[in-house]
Amino acid sequence: MPARRSLLRSLGPGLLLAGAAIGVSHLVQATRAGADYGFFLIWILVLACITKYPFLEFGPRYAASTGEHLIQGYRRLGKWPYALFIFITVGSMFIIQAAVTIVTAGLAELLFGISWGTFNWSLVISGICIALLLIGRYPALDKSMKFIVSLLGIATLITVVLAFGDGRLDRSLSTISPDIWNTASIAFIIAFMGWMPIPLDAAVWHSIWTREKSVTTGKISTQDAFVDFNVGYLAAAIIGLLFFLMGALMIFGSNIEFSGNAVQFSSQLVALYGATLGPWSETLVAIAAFIAMLSTTLAVTDAFPRVLSEIYILEKPEAKASNKWNFYRLAIFIIPAVALVILSKFSMTFTALIDFATALSFLSAPLLAWFNYKLVTSSVMKKEDQPGKQYRILSLCCLAVLVLFNFVYIYTLLN
Repeated sequence: MPARRSLLRSLGPGLLLAGAAIGVSHLVQATRAGADYGFFLIWILVLACITKYPFLEFGPRYAASTGEHLIQGYRRLGKWPYALFIFITVGSMFIIQAAVTIVTAGLAELLFGISWGTFNWSLVISGICIALLLIGRYPALDKSMKFIVSLLGIATLITVVLAFGDGRLDRSLSTISPDIWNTASIAFIIAFMGWMPIPLDAAVWHSIWTREKSVTTGKISTQDAFVDFNVGYLAAAIIGLLFFLMGALMIFGSNIEFSGNAVQFSSQLVALYGATLGPWSETLVAIAAFIAMLSTTLAVTDAFPRVLSEIYILEKPEAKASNKWNFYRLAIFIIPAVALVILSKFSMTFTALIDFATALSFLSAPLLAWFNYKLVTSSVMKKEDQPGKQYRILSLCCLAVLVLFNFVYIYTLLN
C-alpha cells in the first residue's frame, strides 16, 4: 500500500508530457493525416510512436538515476553536443511557441464566439498560461495537466465511438487513398512524424519535470519514473490515434479541404462533426479540441523557459536559486512575446507554420536520440538503471529508422 501511494504521488511528469504532446501533433497533424489519406498512414503514426519511445523514455530514466537533467548530461558528453542542443532549442522555440499558440487562439475564438482575431486571442492565451505558471509554479502545472489530460481522453473517446457507430467506416474503407510517393506527400509524412506524438527534445523537458517533481515528493525511483512515463506516453499515443481515426472516419472521402486559417480550420472541423453526429456534438468536439491545444500551450510555455534557466545556471554556477527563478520569469515573457511578433509579421498560413516547425523537429531527432542513448549507456548511470541488451538493440534499430527517414526527406527536397 505505501508503495502504491508513492507511485501515485510520483505521477505527474508523464502527464505533463502527454499534455505537451496532445495538441498540434494530434488535433492538426493526426486529423489531417486521417482526413487526407484515410487509414493508409496509420502505420506512420505507429512507427513514429515506436521509434521515439526509447529516446523519450531515456529522459526520465536519466533524471531518476542520476539526479541530473539531460542538459547537464549533454554537457558531460562534450562541448559540441551541448552547443548543438542549445542551437536546436533557440532555433525552434519561437516557431513552436507561435504554432501552438495560434491553433489554441483559433479554437478559443470559435468556442467562445468572440471575434477578437487570432493575434488578440493569442495574446490572451499567452497571458493566461504565464499567470498560471508564475502564480502556481510547478504544482499548478502538475495538477492542471492531470485534470486536462483525463477530460480530453474521455471527450475524444466518446466522439470516436459515436463516429464508428454512425456508419462512416464503410465510406472511409471504400475510398481510394491518394499516392504518397510524391514530394508534397513525403514532406507531410515527415512533418506528421516530427511531432507525433511529441518532438524528441521533449525528453529534456521530461527530465527537468522529473527532477522538479522529486523536489516536492522526494526522490523518484527509476521504476516509478518508468511507469509514470509509460502512463503519459500511452495516453498521448492513444489519443493521437483517436484524432487520426476522427479524420479518417469523418472527413476522408468527403471532398472537404482544410483551410490554412486557424479559425476556419477549427470551424470546418467542428461543423463537420456537427453535420454527421448532430448539432449537440459540436460543443463536445470544440471543448475537446480547445483543451488539447491549451494543454500543449501551457506545457510549452513552461518548458522552454525552464530549459533556458537550466542552461543559464550551468553557465553561471555561482548564481543563486533566486537568479535562476528570475531568469525563468524573464524568459516566460520574452518567448511568447517573440512568438506573437512572428504571428503578426509573417503571413504564412498556420498549417505551413506547423509543417515547418514539425519538419525542423524531425530533422534534429536522430542527433538528440543518439545523445540520449549515449547518456543512458554511460558510466554516469547506475548499472542497474541502464537499458538491457535487447532494449539497446531496439533503440539502435529505432535510431536507424529515424536516420533513414531523414535521408528520404532530404533526398526529396533536393530532387
